[in-house]
Amino acid sequence: MILAKGYATLGPKNPLGPFQFERRSPRENDVVIDVAYCGVCHSDIHQARDEWGGSIYPMVPGHEIVGTVSKVGNGVSYFNVGDLVGVGCLVDSCRECTSCHEGHEQYCQNGMVGTYNSVERDGHTPTYGGYANKIVVREEFVLKIDPKLNLAATAPLLCAGITTYSPLRHWKVGAGQKVGIVGLGGLGHMAVKFSKALGAETVVFTTSESKRKDAERLGAHQVILSTQSEQMGTLANSFDFILDTVSAPHDINQYLSLLKRDASMVLVGVPTQPLAVASTSLILSRKNLSGSLIGGIKETQEMLDFCAKHGIVSDIEIIPIQKINEAYERVLRSDVKYRFVIDMKSLG
Repeated sequence: MILAKGYATLGPKNPLGPFQFERRSPRENDVVIDVAYCGVCHSDIHQARDEWGGSIYPMVPGHEIVGTVSKVGNGVSYFNVGDLVGVGCLVDSCRECTSCHEGHEQYCQNGMVGTYNSVERDGHTPTYGGYANKIVVREEFVLKIDPKLNLAATAPLLCAGITTYSPLRHWKVGAGQKVGIVGLGGLGHMAVKFSKALGAETVVFTTSESKRKDAERLGAHQVILSTQSEQMGTLANSFDFILDTVSAPHDINQYLSLLKRDASMVLVGVPTQPLAVASTSLILSRKNLSGSLIGGIKETQEMLDFCAKHGIVSDIEIIPIQKINEAYERVLRSDVKYRFVIDMKSLG
């Protein structure tokens, strides 16, 4: 076994604190990674506080992991000691179902294994995430990172990046299209960068005038305050695609009205309460409302390569692990531009 140290929470009302635990010794197909940085995702907070139910404690959160390979199993062929690598939201799947064979492990029909707050394929061993100094992962679920990317700013690509890249690619967003991005947070700021890089006319919808300059800096061609109903009305039936990144309760019908006939709006945010959908918002122009969950391993590698080619990383604020509880509260206040990343050297 490998002795590891990190930060964990022992229950839904407990703060995160120092935690020592064991990782498995590398099996034939395993890669041992020394974690350099780990991003802080809003879903870390939801799960640490059991807001989605079914949380497993003690919990070491973190699924935006980057670092260096320190050891490999005898059967590993794709990675070598010293490689820069990443680990995202999943560390295993059945690898046998239709979804897995098609490269969509996140939709594994037998249940993907989450990087943390999950259980290994053996049915009882809990997974621990990236708020730690080391992690051991099957080769098939490790991703290569181009050395020219800023390593710390690459970490959030493993969740916020792929969560927004995947639907843009699946719905074939590109030049000649008009694309709306709802919300400018950890997910939204990545969506803007990707949409622009894919060649689309990119419009950001926000409730905050203070975000206008940032949205334009990130690549938005236009910024619309969604609270201005008259301006929203002038955009009716004009969008080819809308990506909704908001996790707070909001009216999605006003955005559905902006879609062209047969166009799609895709949800990637996870509000705590169900969203109301007026059937006429869809019926009258045969519009589509869908959702998307992260991305498969092949697509995540494609996204990382795309980022290396276009010089895309996340906008981040680096923190020591000792400030993680403060960072959680700041995330809830939207007091970060746009993603916290933990420097794991701070573990000591």
